[in-house]
Amino acid sequence: MFDIGNVLYRWDLRCLFTKLIDDPEELDWFLANVVTPEWHFQHDAGRLFAEMVAERSREFPEYSDHIMAYSQRFPETILGPVEGMLDLVHALRDRGNPLFAISNFGAESWAQFRPSAPIFELFTDIVISGEEKLIKPDAAIFELALKRFARRADQCLFIDDRLDNIEAGEAIGLPGHHFKNAVGLERELKALGLL
Repeated sequence: MFDIGNVLYRWDLRCLFTKLIDDPEELDWFLANVVTPEWHFQHDAGRLFAEMVAERSREFPEYSDHIMAYSQRFPETILGPVEGMLDLVHALRDRGNPLFAISNFGAESWAQFRPSAPIFELFTDIVISGEEKLIKPDAAIFELALKRFARRADQCLFIDDRLDNIEAGEAIGLPGHHFKNAVGLERELKALGLL
């Protein structure tokens, strides 16, 4: 069971906004105060772009075009696959392992990004937080995923780059791997006999 952002694909809001804001100090201020990760996570939790963009544009009217770009150009915040990870996904599938994902991802941003990532055709099912209006590390999203995937927690390995998500999964009996890179994950997968 994979997380997506910064496990399978590199994600960073800065990647889009470096194209729109030339001054490094202004860019840092913008990402700390306007389009912040905390604000973005509201989309992951189920808020719609239109509502978020309108509200934020009223707060920062001088940046309304940049805020709109967040909703229209979200795939530009994704840099591409994490090194080695798509090969690992293929290797796991080739060994007959069922693949799943649980990701904090907005429903609309997922709809923009998903067509560019055919790797997800290898996955049996994917739980997207913005579609379910549940977000990691809430135990409810793990419980929903296990029910939907028809798996017991002890039949799975949950892979995420955020320790709080791993700890939340482990609290309901879901074994976890705190992801750093493909090399470390491959080592664990081999030790578990999955590769």
